[in-house]
Amino acid sequence: MGEENISFLAVWIILGNIFVTFSSVPEATTDTVFVSTSPLPPTAEWLTNYTDIVSKFSLRTADIPDDDMCYIVAGRPETIKECEFNSETQTFVVIHGWTVTGMFESWVPKLVSALYEREPTANVIVVDWLTRANQHYPTSAAYTKLVGRDVAKFVTWLQKELQLPWGRIHLLGYSLGAHVAGIAGDLTDHKISRITGLDPAGPTFEHADDQSTLSRDDAQFVDVLHTNTRGSPDRSIGIQRPVGHIDIYPNGGTFQPGCDIQNTLLGIALEGIKGLQNMDQLVKCSHERSIHLFIDSLLNTQQQSMAYRCNSKEAFNKGLCLNCRKNRCNKLGYNINKVRTARSTKMYLKTRDMMPYKVFHYQVKVHFFSKDRLSFTEQPMKISLYGTHGEKNDISSVLPVLNGNSTLSFLITTDVDIGDLMIVKMRWEKDTIISWSNWWGSSKFHIRKLRIKSGETQSKVIFSPKEGEFAYLVRGGEDAVFVKSKEDKMSRKEKLMHKLKMQGSLFGQNDA
Repeated sequence: MGEENISFLAVWIILGNIFVTFSSVPEATTDTVFVSTSPLPPTAEWLTNYTDIVSKFSLRTADIPDDDMCYIVAGRPETIKECEFNSETQTFVVIHGWTVTGMFESWVPKLVSALYEREPTANVIVVDWLTRANQHYPTSAAYTKLVGRDVAKFVTWLQKELQLPWGRIHLLGYSLGAHVAGIAGDLTDHKISRITGLDPAGPTFEHADDQSTLSRDDAQFVDVLHTNTRGSPDRSIGIQRPVGHIDIYPNGGTFQPGCDIQNTLLGIALEGIKGLQNMDQLVKCSHERSIHLFIDSLLNTQQQSMAYRCNSKEAFNKGLCLNCRKNRCNKLGYNINKVRTARSTKMYLKTRDMMPYKVFHYQVKVHFFSKDRLSFTEQPMKISLYGTHGEKNDISSVLPVLNGNSTLSFLITTDVDIGDLMIVKMRWEKDTIISWSNWWGSSKFHIRKLRIKSGETQSKVIFSPKEGEFAYLVRGGEDAVFVKSKEDKMSRKEKLMHKLKMQGSLFGQNDA
């Protein structure tokens, strides 16, 4: 066996050890650890009993975001003053998830710093439940009920002690921490303003009741990012079902760009032996992307990612959902518009593989004519966009079906702000499999026009062939070139309203 095969075997042995914890989850739930399942006392006295609080609450600072320098202790008002808590501003409570190492992960100080960068006078409190989170997964999952009670008691005590407006309390929970936040919100004697769930954990929670998980009833507004929902229900790392007022599924929610095995293994290999300690990144990369997308929304305020309401990721990938009317689009992350509807709203978007994650979404709608009865599957296309601000060449797209005399709609994205779209080029690449049609018959389509809609600007533009009535799309041939023909009529009022909305004046600022 060669060295390459040995190293790859080592990779999968380590991965197997990580995954086995998840695969055994359904058999064990609260039986693994003692968690009282008896109903809570009919009075609220349990909320004021602080003797059984195990979790610790540190007020971190912008100067030292990676260390717990000062703990606020429920029932001890002097600790509020000692930690220099600011009662006049926003309070964020950050709750971590399951941990293999028993230590805070590197994302914690990054999120703390980003929150302070955005809200310099805020209080950022980090919940330390590491001893309970560093157990076999089912044990830690069961502990979320006790940790949720700790957080509920702490938040309620702090609010009463300082008469804090509930509207200034925002819980942010990652993985198991998202369910801790939900349980805490369910138990407080007043609704918390906002809970953000960052890829809430899936195993043991996919089919659990609302009192045991994050749910839309746990705060006045609950927004959720789903970034790692691959696999069958209850065995996917992140929860698959919607659990908030708005549930956003970046890149379909199953898997995130840049988190493929090749990229991760390359990074690990470059670090040598030390890299083996980071094998869990293969599992965590997409899971943790939820946090970094939220950090991105805090730091890159001029590059806000937009998500779009859609019934399915398949419809979204066809470009059918790029509509902003009646709250059908929204900002991802900190600046989200707090829309509370009767049912959970599922939203989708594409992102880049690195920060800033924002991309621009376009629906391309095209009718293909052909003299012969042509039919192809999985055809690779390259599309180039040229606008008033910039250009993006050779955007790859694969058309699942390509038939003569049919209309196709598909989604393309670019990380470049090209401004108003002026020219579009389309090229039909040769596929890797040699088709019989390469040997005889025509592989040419006629295109009379393209219709392109921009998600970010809501503009609808028709493009006509640069020369003649038709442009010709030939497999392995030259670019078919289209130029701006006319823009669908959008009233001046509609354009102004959309501009105001995108700049935030209609997005209910300051109620975060």
